[in-house]
Amino acid sequence: MSLAITALAFVTILLLLFALFLFLAGIFTAYFGSGKSRAIGVVLLVVGLAVGILSGYYYHLATGGFGSFLYQTVLVLVAAVLGALAAVGVFLVAIMKS
Repeated sequence: MSLAITALAFVTILLLLFALFLFLAGIFTAYFGSGKSRAIGVVLLVVGLAVGILSGYYYHLATGGFGSFLYQTVLVLVAAVLGALAAVGVFLVAIMKS
């Protein structure tokens, strides 16, 4: 794998992770917010979807394929989310016990 493809893969994973968390924050804000914050949640949701779709489409155009990379990206995203949740859980348990 060349350096350019590796850099492109890094940026694509970064953007897909950014898009995922924007999407999740948008859902959370739109559901629990009221008034302006609900509108901001919808904007976050739409921007998250747009960034995710556009970054995946750009990677597909640049490399000619997306299938196996999408699978690897999903695994990386799941691992990142699970690791972050575990760290937050350990932090909360440590704070609550002190």
